[in-house]
Amino acid sequence: MSTPIVVAIDGPSGSGKSTVSKAVAEHLAGGYLDTGAMYRALTWWCREQGIDAADHEAVAQAARTFPLELGTDPTQPHVHVGDTDITQAIRTPEISQTVSAIATNTLMRPVLQQRQRDLIASIAAERGAVVAEGRDITTVVAPDADVRILLTADEDARLRRRALEVRGEADEQSIEATRTEVVERDAQDSAVSEFRMAADGVITIDTSSLSLEESIAAVQQAVSEVVAERGSDEVDMSGWAAPDDEQAVALEQALRTGLEEFDLSDEDRALLEAEIGLKDEVWEGPLPVVAVVGRPNVGKSTLVNRILRRREAVVEDVPGVTRDRVSYDAEWAGRRFTLVDTGGWALDATGIHLRVAEQAEIAVDLADVVLFVVDARVGATDDDEAVVKLLRRSGKPVVLAANKVDDQRFEADAYALWNLGLGEPFPVSALHGRGTGDALDAVLDVLPEVAQHTPGKGSGDGLRRVALIGRPNVGKSSLLNKLAGEDRVVVDNVAGTTRDPVDEIIELGGKQWRFVDTAGIRRRVHQTRGADFYASLRTQTALEKAEVAVVLIDADEAIAEQDLRVISQVVDTGRALVIAYNKWDLLDEERRYYLEREIERELVQVQWAPRVNISAQTGRNVQKLVPALETALDSWDRRIPTSRLNAFLGEIVAAHPHPVRGGKQPRILFGTQASTRPPRFVIFASGFLEAGYRRFIERRLREAFGFEGSPIEISVRVREKRSRR
Repeated sequence: MSTPIVVAIDGPSGSGKSTVSKAVAEHLAGGYLDTGAMYRALTWWCREQGIDAADHEAVAQAARTFPLELGTDPTQPHVHVGDTDITQAIRTPEISQTVSAIATNTLMRPVLQQRQRDLIASIAAERGAVVAEGRDITTVVAPDADVRILLTADEDARLRRRALEVRGEADEQSIEATRTEVVERDAQDSAVSEFRMAADGVITIDTSSLSLEESIAAVQQAVSEVVAERGSDEVDMSGWAAPDDEQAVALEQALRTGLEEFDLSDEDRALLEAEIGLKDEVWEGPLPVVAVVGRPNVGKSTLVNRILRRREAVVEDVPGVTRDRVSYDAEWAGRRFTLVDTGGWALDATGIHLRVAEQAEIAVDLADVVLFVVDARVGATDDDEAVVKLLRRSGKPVVLAANKVDDQRFEADAYALWNLGLGEPFPVSALHGRGTGDALDAVLDVLPEVAQHTPGKGSGDGLRRVALIGRPNVGKSSLLNKLAGEDRVVVDNVAGTTRDPVDEIIELGGKQWRFVDTAGIRRRVHQTRGADFYASLRTQTALEKAEVAVVLIDADEAIAEQDLRVISQVVDTGRALVIAYNKWDLLDEERRYYLEREIERELVQVQWAPRVNISAQTGRNVQKLVPALETALDSWDRRIPTSRLNAFLGEIVAAHPHPVRGGKQPRILFGTQASTRPPRFVIFASGFLEAGYRRFIERRLREAFGFEGSPIEISVRVREKRSRR
């Protein structure tokens, strides 16, 4: 049998709780309970029976026995006492002026709250879902509700809404006429209810700048998450998003319209829509990757822009404009994928061009399909032949695009590229779009559904993948040998002995791991040559394929700039992090003292990383790597439910609001965790959040939820109203 859903919504007058609650209850095809109406009904009854509001015992007795009947249909809620319909009577100014005197009766409140609990249980059992709103509903009345929400709003917004509700207008005169009523009611309610502060587990939603539809959508988000967590077999939500439910369609459209007010990337929008339940299909894995490679100035970035159907990549008629590998979200024929633009790969590159070539090679290694671009008019050059050798070694599917075939006159030049041995060359004109569709169709033919080189899956054996990295000669190979129980890797005091990453399956802590020993990362990689350059390239690739990195630091030497750069590289790559201080057995008391001071001073930004003091030479404490690795990986995989996250953000905003800058104070509207590995949070706000405040949020996130050993990414999406023309 399905388990009923109980939603409890609290908030001060004018926060929108009644309107939102009825709309959400209707959308759930469930019942609606206005607990505030019960206090008003009791006030009406006491007036009718001549019971003095100051006689607390008499009022409490009346609360036990008065014949109250509440209609639970959210579209037509009604209130009856006996045979009398008092739905409209309890909204009169006379009742509004005296209800607080009744509601603050501490003898009566427990009595009426018990009646509220009984009603919630019966409505939920009868209709499968109930939305109950009113004072103390999230804390005292229904503390075990599936979803508990505190709606808040600033005073101006509340006064405007209350004036519109009571007087039908929201002009200055109506607002001022409402002010006394709202302020006095707040003061009276505060005596018995902490309605402005969210308890633990209660989601806070600031509706000050939200429309009704946006407020409803935020509540829907929390409820949909509960449904997802319980599973369809346990919860009956047949009316949640039925195709013929006009209101569901309207609410979905309203939320989509609200999202249009944020500057979201396609990826952020898709992740958020999936998070709040707007999409029937949720992707089961990361998007596959298509890398666009070729020598300089063959039109790679122009082709990227053509595929994206917008001008994203910088294009200039000068070789070498693109230097880094840049990723974009792309789509063709209904298939989504990540498109990676790379710098030109040149034979015998030096200086900055060597770094460009490095990024291109990494892109090939991490790609699922390679789109190789050649200038058909120039034909295959020595550099093109060198790229072909690289692609053959990679074993990746390759689609050959013969660019700059603007018309039929140049098609013969394209077909001459059969000689490269990569299969059929597809004549394209990146500038004019000619033939690009055929090339993309060929890409989709060999493109997997999800990325094949996600972190931890590079080996294909399902083992957790650990990269041992650090500057040269810190003991990475010695540690791998000690863990493996044999001399698996050549060890020498000469720095740089290891050139190629070495994989080894290690039995540690009762489970198997795949450890990867890597070459030491040098101070100036862009100035390295030959074998050292390719060693550093493969180290970066090994790190990007790993899930967690163990950064070894020589504890017997002062922490160097190279150590800090290695740690930054791990964080920038988004991998979990464990710091191992090697050669601990060589330290005397004085060195330990100074090392602790160095750690406090130099590594203050990564205090969240687990620390292990080891000796790779003797094997001392290497077993302590296991709990550190498990902690870091658990944090790396951790997902915070949206309800808990928003409750946490509400507490932060209440206790430490963003500073006022330029007369404006940005508000956090809501937040969601967009992804894991590493945890990535998207915060939607009414204005820009300063870097210092974002760091403050990160610190509080770590205090509240841990995340020991994992970097955290926080991005802010600003809600900017777009001008309507």
